[in-house]
Amino acid sequence: MNALIAFSIRQRVLVLALFVMTFVGGLIAFRQLNIEAYPEPTPPMVDIITQSPGLSAEEIERYITIPIETQTSALRNLNTVRCGATIKVRIPRQSG
Repeated sequence: MNALIAFSIRQRVLVLALFVMTFVGGLIAFRQLNIEAYPEPTPPMVDIITQSPGLSAEEIERYITIPIETQTSALRNLNTVRCGATIKVRIPRQSG
């Protein structure tokens, strides 16, 4: 270790040049990273979408959503479960 320190003191310019080259190379490599290389800022989420034609929103919640919520709430490392049931109404538009 003493030999490395002595060499670094004697060859300051060489050590500084190696440092600058390593630093610049790191900056170049950092700028070329894909966005997938960064950690995800939001926790992972799963959306479960169920459809059952002919059932009201309350029936979908009672017969489909609540059983799914009950089964998924037993998963490990699960922080939050949010559920809801909605009904979509489509009104066709006449052209002309």
